[in-house]
Amino acid sequence: MQLYQSNQIKVYNSLTGQKEIFKPINEGHIGMYVCGPTVYSNVHLGNVRTFMSFDMVFRYLKHLGYKVRYVRNITDAGHLENDADIGEDKITKKARLEQIEPMEVVQRYTVDFHNVLRTFNFLPPSIEPTATGHIIEQIELISKIIENGFAYEVNGSVYFDVHKFDETNEYGKLSKRKLEDLIHNTRTLDGQSDKKNPQDFALWKKAEPQHIMRWPSPWSDGFPGWHLECTAMSTKYLGKQFDIHGGGMDLKFPHHECEIAQNEAAIGVSPVNYWMHANMLELNGQRMSKSTGNTVNPDELLSGNNSFFSKAYSPSVIRFFNAQSSYRSVLDLTDDGLLASEKGFYRLMDAVNLLDDLKASSASSIDVSAWKQKCYDAMNDDFNSPILIAHLFEAAKYINQVKEDSATLSSEDLDLLKETINSFVYDVLGLENNAKTDSGTDKLSGAVDVLIRLRQDARANKDFAMSDKIRDELAEVGIQLKDGKDGTTFSVN
Repeated sequence: MQLYQSNQIKVYNSLTGQKEIFKPINEGHIGMYVCGPTVYSNVHLGNVRTFMSFDMVFRYLKHLGYKVRYVRNITDAGHLENDADIGEDKITKKARLEQIEPMEVVQRYTVDFHNVLRTFNFLPPSIEPTATGHIIEQIELISKIIENGFAYEVNGSVYFDVHKFDETNEYGKLSKRKLEDLIHNTRTLDGQSDKKNPQDFALWKKAEPQHIMRWPSPWSDGFPGWHLECTAMSTKYLGKQFDIHGGGMDLKFPHHECEIAQNEAAIGVSPVNYWMHANMLELNGQRMSKSTGNTVNPDELLSGNNSFFSKAYSPSVIRFFNAQSSYRSVLDLTDDGLLASEKGFYRLMDAVNLLDDLKASSASSIDVSAWKQKCYDAMNDDFNSPILIAHLFEAAKYINQVKEDSATLSSEDLDLLKETINSFVYDVLGLENNAKTDSGTDKLSGAVDVLIRLRQDARANKDFAMSDKIRDELAEVGIQLKDGKDGTTFSVN
């Protein structure tokens, strides 16, 4: 029996605006698509937060025993600077500015993306398709949409007819926007556009003579629209309908709205059962922005080479910080927040490191089974990692109590506690035990051990004033000594 058979997940569905019981289309199998990066620059922390949230979702579904096909694309063509289908292709613009080939830009920043995700201990997706690798599928999809009467060609470009589509379908149902409101808030076309209406979006753009990235099509030498690639790749690898589509909140409109419209126009069905959106990452209470300078990239955060934070932080501390907030909440990245998370992370890992040294008793004074169920209940409630972490700290308290002989665990319960903690800390949250390997921590341990020996000598010489002074001054800097029958240990608070 797989764990998913005894764990009922509820997922907040952006399409319906409420939590729903999760039921996959095919028993025991899940198809999940997450919009990946446009590789024209270094991946930024907002993207990392989104991908980290879905990495945790992927990990938990796998932990429950589901066979998950996780598809996360690479946008390496077709993403214009403006959602209104104007401006340069972002990759082509970068190539022009740096006087290199567009695919050199793609290669450079795809490598950066993968390096950053490896640093943060991400699991790789099942499939990572690229937009340029699926031009044929996108052309076929456009042909179907034209054939079904929901798109039109003008001067070599093809546009999706939003007004025509809205006559028989509902454009805006994901973002809760009505077409009449969009019309009211859109400026009239200036006469230079090929679109019938401002709300229409490009499926295929005719390439200007200077445009490097271009492919032949029935309409022109050109390139596909940004929204089209995800529809083509998700349906190719996951089918006409699949279980989960994820991405950042900023993609809900127009990108995901257009995906739904394209799928319904071409295939006749809504593609996704559960839409999930991760919220924004702010920096010191303000939106991250390159133009204002309120931004920091992953390397700067990890190295400490920035003007926002007092020190460098490890990848696991940043993962832990992210997991202390719901994926659907705005998360404010601050130095105080990271310092608190670092403290909590090491406190948790200190307890985890004690597990192998705990001695079993004949009976338990702690209900480990009930605690374990609370951990699953938290994750089953829309992947509520903050509540899960609260339960993990509860386990840390149990571990310290057992270590101090103020609580007991039977051999069976001790094994259950170890198995459950390891599953959630390492497999689900994706944390790494830096407390065991960090050289700074090793040096701290060595220094405290020296002070513990000096304290023992003082007590042996009946110099209790010095003994108490060592204990109290360590406590003032957050190092708590604990005297037990097996000697003195310490924890960092």
